[in-house]
Amino acid sequence: MKRISESKKLFNIEGAIDLKELKTTYRQLVKEWHPDKFQDEEKKEEAGLKSQKIIEAYHFLISIAPETKEANLESYNITTTESKIVDFHHKGMVLEISFADGTTYEYFGVDKKFYGKFVNSDSILRFAKRSIFNNFLYRKSKKDAVMA
Repeated sequence: MKRISESKKLFNIEGAIDLKELKTTYRQLVKEWHPDKFQDEEKKEEAGLKSQKIIEAYHFLISIAPETKEANLESYNITTTESKIVDFHHKGMVLEISFADGTTYEYFGVDKKFYGKFVNSDSILRFAKRSIFNNFLYRKSKKDAVMA
């Protein structure tokens, strides 16, 4: 959740993410913080770090935007209903679940207590279907090669 709020703060976004507005703000920020605009080496280095943060935040916000989720909903539903969970990791408030089809999703806002319930459930897939897949903000984090 911290990453979401920091990214939104960087782009001055309150509430839902609008992709068109996000793209416009992104372009403005990249122009403003482009390292080539600065002559002083120290400021150029600072601008380079800032522009990298802007780029990372932009890609992150795109991945959790409602339009992105809606466009990928069909493949998400196929993955979460037809693929088995092959691996999972929890760090902070983020639960990362890898599926047998090679897709990995991150779920935000999963606290340690809820993660404990997930790990100790009789069937982690059944628990995830009932309590995680459609109840937490998520994003596709990576697509690996299909596991054998």
